[in-house]
Amino acid sequence: MYIKNVLLASAFALSTIAAPIPDCPDEDNNPVNPTPAVTAAQLTAIAPETASCSGAPFPEECADATQAATALSAAFETYQITTPGEQAAIIAYELFESANFKYNKNHFPGRPGQGTRMMAMPPFVELYATAVAGADAVTQAKAAGGDAGLNAVLALVNGDDEKSFGSAAWFVSTQCSADVRAGLVAGTEEGWHAFLTECVQTTADPTRDPAWVAASGVIKAAN
Repeated sequence: MYIKNVLLASAFALSTIAAPIPDCPDEDNNPVNPTPAVTAAQLTAIAPETASCSGAPFPEECADATQAATALSAAFETYQITTPGEQAAIIAYELFESANFKYNKNHFPGRPGQGTRMMAMPPFVELYATAVAGADAVTQAKAAGGDAGLNAVLALVNGDDEKSFGSAAWFVSTQCSADVRAGLVAGTEEGWHAFLTECVQTTADPTRDPAWVAASGVIKAAN
């Protein structure tokens, strides 16, 4: 009986030693590096004009820094834009295109269907609207035909701040090459200009640079 008890005790000890180490907590539930939120204070530090919509030419289109910060943070989470370099570029891009978040439609010269905070051209607006509102909604909007149809498609993605501000994050995550995104992550002026010329397919206009320099400094300082 004594021998039997010893054997049982030894077996229990061995099984205890061999017990598997508990798994680490689920990373999805406990993210090590959650997407950092953009704050209204950061946006006003980058572009003081975003503090208020006072005097906006089209008040119904204007979003102040508080609205923009909430919408941009949601977009960065949705499209997993987690690096300071990419976040800064998107903020700078939208600030320039929307005149400090004062517009979400093209008014000069007034091109039908062009808009969101990145002033996307109608073909990209349609792609984006299809992604966030669905193909059926886009087909129904286009049924109006002509300029009315283009504007109806734009309305699908301008109906709330999250969609309107989310356009550039969607664009970067779906339309830009890996090399362009790597340049944005690096946070270099060369990477910023490559984004403009190779992905946006516009010129590297020096007037775009101040917003990028300011956004890069503020966003990187916060991370």
